[in-house]
Amino acid sequence: MSRNPAPRPPLPPERVWLARVADFLHNYPDDHPIQIALRTYALGLFLSLSPSVMSYIISSRVRKKGLQSLMRVFQRELSATGFAFAMTVAVGGGAALRKVWGISYDVGNESKASSSVSQATKLLPELKSSHRTFISYILSASAALTLLQHPTNNSAKWTGRPSATLDLTLLLTVRAMDFFVRSKVLPSACSSTKTLTKEERDELQAKRQRYTIRLDAFVFWACSARIMWCFFYEPHRLPRSYNKWIMSLANIDPRILGALRAIRTGDFSYVRHFTSKPEMLTSLSRDIGYPPAWGDVSRVPAYGGPSAQAAWESLGVKSRHGLGGIPCELVHGGITGSSCISNTSVRGVYAFAEAVAIYLPVHVIPILLTRPSKLLRADELVNTLLSALRSASFLSTFVSSIWITVCLTRTLFLARLMPWVSHDIWDGPFGCAFAGSLVCGVSIWIEQGRRRGEMALYVLPKAIRASLSDRFLNGGKGVRLCERAAFVLSLATMLTAAWHGQDSLRGLSRWTLAFIMNGPNAGFWKHKRQETRPSSPSLPSPSKSQSLP
Repeated sequence: MSRNPAPRPPLPPERVWLARVADFLHNYPDDHPIQIALRTYALGLFLSLSPSVMSYIISSRVRKKGLQSLMRVFQRELSATGFAFAMTVAVGGGAALRKVWGISYDVGNESKASSSVSQATKLLPELKSSHRTFISYILSASAALTLLQHPTNNSAKWTGRPSATLDLTLLLTVRAMDFFVRSKVLPSACSSTKTLTKEERDELQAKRQRYTIRLDAFVFWACSARIMWCFFYEPHRLPRSYNKWIMSLANIDPRILGALRAIRTGDFSYVRHFTSKPEMLTSLSRDIGYPPAWGDVSRVPAYGGPSAQAAWESLGVKSRHGLGGIPCELVHGGITGSSCISNTSVRGVYAFAEAVAIYLPVHVIPILLTRPSKLLRADELVNTLLSALRSASFLSTFVSSIWITVCLTRTLFLARLMPWVSHDIWDGPFGCAFAGSLVCGVSIWIEQGRRRGEMALYVLPKAIRASLSDRFLNGGKGVRLCERAAFVLSLATMLTAAWHGQDSLRGLSRWTLAFIMNGPNAGFWKHKRQETRPSSPSLPSPSKSQSLP
């Protein structure tokens, strides 16, 4: 005689509520506006809150400000003018408008009787699906920007400073331009290959890919040169957080940067033996254990040659035979003494350790979110780790190449080759720091080819901002109108591309929009309930009628 199974205990109320919410969401496909809005809001909250939360956890200086500072961040980001809600209005609202417009358009076309719906749709008979999508996102992006720049948002108030949304606008503009080039230029070139054989088409495509990789490398080199020069001489042109990150990675004493900037402005001169801040370098020399006179510009020789050697002997400096300028011990910050090679090596190792902590999550987290079982295979795990180490080597080489170029310019090679040139030139705005800024970008060739494009897209918005004049950044209504137009058009272009031009997206843009618009293929909750691993998110597959015009 079989026994009836014992009844299961009732679920807690919160689990019943979650199950009902999950059942409600399962009634909608992954590309439904409700699903899109939920994913957008969750991702937006993560992007806007995680930096502040991590800073509060890691930094004791931030924790000293108290929990109230963190709560103010939560209050700002959870409000209707916060980043997450504004992006949800742009993405989810545009998806809803697109869906409603598409339904009404289809109904109007199918309706034989004269109705208000059919009459309205007849006004726009020639609009393609991609055009309707673009117009829908134009409207929703305009509403989102209005929220981000609302007067109640203190960061959005116009005070004669650069707009608070400028960095986001530049990022969207660069990504939209990348999509435009890839969708308009590459297909037009590929259309001429229809008469070629498969082998010839593959060879031509590989050739174009090589040109693309080289162009990405050139863009990164040019942008990194501009960014690093601004880091040395005009840090106000860079985003504050980005400038602080470079500062921590370079590990350079601020007084050295102050001396470089003073030479550029004329407040520091080896030739005139003048400085407006005499304590700047003398205090540095004293703090790292050397005589303060080593940083005294009135006693440091401006030129190389025999006269410089006599000056160094009087100061007790033994490492700058026949050279001018402040000793390398001060430039190195007391880390390795006078050895330029040792300083470069130590800086490279330090940057490599910092870079591993940065790039290991960058390479591992996307796999954990999409294909976690991939890390259980030894070969895939090794490849992932090697990719992270390769990226860390790139950043380490980026940092160390600046240091070795500075030393080659002012100490090891050029200054020795031309001792008659003053160190107002070698340490000036077009001297050692300028040479280091030009050389560091070459390290991008260490990175994988497919990641060079992503790195170029990352630094290009910052380089563009660093190239804009202060007069333009602090301009009036005309500048703000230009920024608003760029924001709306760029965001609408990217969101339209997610539906109608996904093949021309790449890197982070493709992955993020794929997740937002279609989820991890069948939806996170459905995969979770079925206890199957989620695969990589894919963008919605448009029909032929939805292709870009």
